[in-house]
Amino acid sequence: MEENLITQKIIGVAIKVHKDLGPGLLESAYKECLYYQLIKDELYVEKEKPLPLVYDEVKLECGYRVDLLVENKIIVEIKAVESLNDIHLAQILTYLKLGNNRIGLLINFNEVKLTDGLRRVINKYYKSPWPSA
Repeated sequence: MEENLITQKIIGVAIKVHKDLGPGLLESAYKECLYYQLIKDELYVEKEKPLPLVYDEVKLECGYRVDLLVENKIIVEIKAVESLNDIHLAQILTYLKLGNNRIGLLINFNEVKLTDGLRRVINKYYKSPWPSA
């Protein structure tokens, strides 16, 4: 499935979860419900996916864990905070670089209107696994 279609589907499911639950819950509640609904909608989703960290000759097998990895392409980072700030954006950009993923979604469920807490993030350092023709 193409990345834009996947992100559209994730956003639609996140809006449904948010409408059903509302703001004010813990991040873990939204993560579990979003995970459940994405699986139910027949997307391949990995929760708390280990993300290795490689620096020079040092490799940590599980440097970090991404909240959700959807269809092996889209990183979804879930928040339930008063407002998104620069460190949240920096976090997802780092995850995108470490995992060599092109697109991520940063979703803050602690908003009255979910779209106010939604950011689609592009990794400008992405290296395609397919050679250029």
